[in-house]
Amino acid sequence: MTFSAALCATFAAIGALALASCAGYRLGADQPAVMEGVRTIAVPLFRNDSSIPRSAVLITNRVVRQFQVDGTYRIVDPSRADAIVRGTIRPVRRQQLRNDKFNVLRTIEQEVRLVLDYSIETRSGAVITTGTVEGSTSAFLDSNFQRSESQALDEAASRLADELVSRLAEGWGSADLPVPVSSGTTQPPKSDLESKIPFLGR
Repeated sequence: MTFSAALCATFAAIGALALASCAGYRLGADQPAVMEGVRTIAVPLFRNDSSIPRSAVLITNRVVRQFQVDGTYRIVDPSRADAIVRGTIRPVRRQQLRNDKFNVLRTIEQEVRLVLDYSIETRSGAVITTGTVEGSTSAFLDSNFQRSESQALDEAASRLADELVSRLAEGWGSADLPVPVSSGTTQPPKSDLESKIPFLGR
């Protein structure tokens, strides 16, 4: 065998090995099992149980934007969606992180935490999965309290949206994505699962 032929054989072997090592990977997001088959989703305005009037609009818009950036699911109208994301915003949690050294009752820095209880449903209303996500941030309160509060809520909403989309699109926190089953049942039979999620049988 000539030197050039031996060199070509070596490169071919290296190429084959590289391809084999990549065989276990795939391009795109690794969806959690309960979301398999979902390609399009709808995100109606979340229910607001907090005392912040526009938090539902803020958080819903952040979630929609994050889904669009991620690209795993296409946002469509509820009448055409494979799955619908419904959510309820809990009351906003605030915790004092730092107070004025001359006045312990005056907050200088606080943590703002948003909590969203969500469910993923089919168009017929069957629940695919449920869960809870949070988003928090710390904020220094200046003389313009309204502006500080608004910025903190926006940052917390952005982190909440990132957590929700990562969980539904990439499987992060997939242990929190159980398929709802009746008590005493650990795994629903396939036929029952397909009756709840029609597109899984396609």
